[in-house]
Amino acid sequence: MEKQYFAHETAVIDEGCRIGKGTKIWHFTHVMKGAEIGENCNIGQNVVVSPGVRLGRNVKVQNNVSIYTGVICDDDVFLGPSMVFTNIINPRSKVVRRDNYETTIVEKGASIGANSTIICGNIIGRYSFVGAGAVVTKDVKPYSLVVGNPARHTGWMSEYGHKLVFDNKGFAVCPESGERYVLQNGTVSKIEK
Repeated sequence: MEKQYFAHETAVIDEGCRIGKGTKIWHFTHVMKGAEIGENCNIGQNVVVSPGVRLGRNVKVQNNVSIYTGVICDDDVFLGPSMVFTNIINPRSKVVRRDNYETTIVEKGASIGANSTIICGNIIGRYSFVGAGAVVTKDVKPYSLVVGNPARHTGWMSEYGHKLVFDNKGFAVCPESGERYVLQNGTVSKIEK
């Protein structure tokens, strides 16, 4: 059966991985055995996708990203250039901890900015936005905007990636989509029509 994805001739695709229809894999990228990549993803150049990694549909991975065992990305995730995942909380060259990989989950629609670092074992909430260069050391709430080192919450983002401004009743409107959001008890949710 003919493959239904594109891989540049310099990409290394190990047998035993699964790659969805319409996905594009670019220069000098290595997809390892046991990795799963969904449909319509775009995997930039010089990317490593390690065994056991799962990427949902329409995931965009920019250049120079290593996605290590233990990372799970839901649909529509954006991983910015040269961002970093870890998978061991206390790595040592001399100590083998391959059985201690921690799980990091990036939920649907989240964006992780260029040169940011995600410390393993955390959940990056749906539609959250991790600013460029941030160092995430704890869970990120859905729709949250976090920046800095260590990353701290500085606001809320719409599903279209715009900062939300809430009125005194706790409501905000995305300037691009017109979708409405509500802030209650420190949590944002979209108001479904």
